[in-house]
Amino acid sequence: MDTQGRVDFRALAKDSSDLDQYIAFIAEHSPMATPQLFPDEHTRLAHYLNSYNALSMKAILDEGIPESLGGLKKFWFFGIKDHAIGNQEMTLYSYENDIIRKLGEPRVHFALNCMSVGCPRLPQVPFDAATLATQLEAETRKFLNEERNVRVDDSRRLVWLTEIFDFFPEDFLAESPSLIAYVNRYRARPIPADYKVKFIDYDWTVNGQPR
Repeated sequence: MDTQGRVDFRALAKDSSDLDQYIAFIAEHSPMATPQLFPDEHTRLAHYLNSYNALSMKAILDEGIPESLGGLKKFWFFGIKDHAIGNQEMTLYSYENDIIRKLGEPRVHFALNCMSVGCPRLPQVPFDAATLATQLEAETRKFLNEERNVRVDDSRRLVWLTEIFDFFPEDFLAESPSLIAYVNRYRARPIPADYKVKFIDYDWTVNGQPR
């Protein structure tokens, strides 16, 4: 992938051997199936993030590299297509909502990637247990200081937030009294607490590198 987090899906489709090897690992191992491989919270969470992102990448290839996940396609991508995860079959929706979000770490929403333009930028290195706290902090700050995700209109006393905050408000409000208060924890320029909040429509365009 490049520095903007865009994946060269066409090159990956020609040689997916490394991805396929990791997908095979995910199919057999998980914190539930092989707990000895994931002895602490950071090891487990790093695995969840990396495996979710890899499964999303593989799903894009399986679908023939679509232009977008918009419309009905996202229901197939998240809620219908099953993936082998630790000797279980589950959808990405179940993986995110029934396992990953249950850890109570809202910053996962700035690390999980469904390969769409509206997602956080995909890092060029995997998440690692030893540096996970630093990586999550950096990815969250980067995401919430990008204008594509947070747009402030001082003249109208209005802030537009990425629709991720509309998808999962309870995760952020569990840690802060308001969405603006949560965002301000990571912003270089704080947003006034009394600004009205609206949401930016999510961009479901597949985040591939240009031809």
